[in-house]
Amino acid sequence: MSSSAPSRIAQATGTTAARRSRNAVIALCWGLVLLDGIDTFIYGSVLPKMLGGHSLGLTPDAAGTIGSYANFGMLLGTILSGMASNWIGRRVTVFTSVVIFTLATLGTGWSNSVGQFGVFRFVCGFGLGALLPIAISYGMEFTSKGRRALATGVIMTAHQTGGAVAPLIALWLVDDHGWRSAFFVSAIPAVILLPLAFKLLPESPTNLLTRGRRADAELLAADFGTELPEPKANGTDKLDALKNLFRGGQWSTTLCFWLTSFAGLLLVYGVGQWLPKIMVDLGYDTGDSLLFSTFLNVGGICGMLVAGRTADRIGPRKVVVAWFVLTAVFVYLMGVQMSVGVLYAVVFFAGLLLFSGQTMVYATVGTHHNDEDRPTALGWVSGMGRFGAIFGPWIGGALISAGNADIGFAMYACAALFGAVMMSLAALTIKARTSSHA
Repeated sequence: MSSSAPSRIAQATGTTAARRSRNAVIALCWGLVLLDGIDTFIYGSVLPKMLGGHSLGLTPDAAGTIGSYANFGMLLGTILSGMASNWIGRRVTVFTSVVIFTLATLGTGWSNSVGQFGVFRFVCGFGLGALLPIAISYGMEFTSKGRRALATGVIMTAHQTGGAVAPLIALWLVDDHGWRSAFFVSAIPAVILLPLAFKLLPESPTNLLTRGRRADAELLAADFGTELPEPKANGTDKLDALKNLFRGGQWSTTLCFWLTSFAGLLLVYGVGQWLPKIMVDLGYDTGDSLLFSTFLNVGGICGMLVAGRTADRIGPRKVVVAWFVLTAVFVYLMGVQMSVGVLYAVVFFAGLLLFSGQTMVYATVGTHHNDEDRPTALGWVSGMGRFGAIFGPWIGGALISAGNADIGFAMYACAALFGAVMMSLAALTIKARTSSHA
């Protein structure tokens, strides 16, 4: 880095222009993740109507399997996107992912068979999964170190906003215009936002540096007031970021992070997809069941902000453990018979804890790794977690088909406790490794 570059970056860091530029990046990432959230949750929102009308011959078992297809696509997308962004650029990776899931969402609405429907949901999942780790990496890079968990939480409020909007889209359209209309309308916001993001979203300065474009990285970092890492003396191995997840005893921490993410995403996608259907089977009417999803996701929005601020103060690992334990309590209570008014409150607090608990897993991993390794680390922790996202919808469908919807929430509560244990073990491995190096 040139001798004048650090001083230019230091001068720019606190300026109003630099703060506005960084905030604009966060806002753009928020908008793109909103698209991701809508397209992720619209499937669960239309499921009760599709199953009730036997659309495309869909059964609960097939619906659970298709949900797993989408999450398997996400698994591939998240794993590949972190590494791909280091090779071709984060900006290109972001735009490609949005185009993929938008076109696939339109294709889902045009499907004429369960097979076509499943293929398009798989492709949609690939694009959805590819976006999230890069958007979170952008947020962490374009904010100060003491606010990175909050930046992660703010960006992920968009995902839950999409989850709150999706059931409203279904309520607005499905009865009068059919389930296909919900998928078509879900794709429209991308047509508006993508050109704006293409114009305004910058490349990552760290990514430019690792790809040998040092002068461009210094200029961009100076404009945004961000810090650049020290360049590696021996250059960059394209697989170096992946290898760093396992070097120096790091493998044990990485494994615990992955298992925590497995539990968290099992909860997010199992509860998120099947909440309306389980509530219908437990005796609540369809309108209330869909609004439970909205309350779950509104709680998630509030939880992201609370968890982000708390994590920046006490550390994201502690927040993950506490949030997962409390999630187990509230998710279990969702299966207990109670008045509808009280149940709305329980669902809200379950959402407040559930989604932000998983998001703080990402914040934990993001703060644990440096700027260069972060996209790959986030991609893999999200990708390995997708096995939970695949299993969660599948087990929900199997329980409903067997007439055991009433034990679904108890099973998801156990997953939350497992996540708390795994993050506690991750903290112990970090402490043990730190002590051995002291």
